[in-house]
Amino acid sequence: MADAAAPTSTRVDRWVWAVRLTKTRALAAAACRAGHVRVNGDRAKPATTVKAGDEVRVRGEGPERIVEVARVIECRVGAAPAAECYVDRTPAPPPPEQVAVAAVRERGAGRPTKRERREIDRLRGRER
Repeated sequence: MADAAAPTSTRVDRWVWAVRLTKTRALAAAACRAGHVRVNGDRAKPATTVKAGDEVRVRGEGPERIVEVARVIECRVGAAPAAECYVDRTPAPPPPEQVAVAAVRERGAGRPTKRERREIDRLRGRER
């Protein structure tokens, strides 16, 4: 399905929108400006170019997506053709039994004391 007029590189905000990693191009550009998009490990501005073989990391709703550019496209396409334009390298989420349970305070218990805050910090691994 290679087209002779297919571009060899394009803007990262346009590509992220075209392969449906964000809902709109404006959201893709905003994510770039906010530092939520990285190309080959470097923060990407909206005009950063991507080409086949580049690694793109997008933080948005949900977990960070790590994809490798397989084909460069500039126009938004359907879900099936868009999935052919990248290789998803996002790691699988941890099993539910490995996810840490959030601490629950009783309603009306007030703010934690200094001692309780230190215990919470120790549990979270933030000892000083």
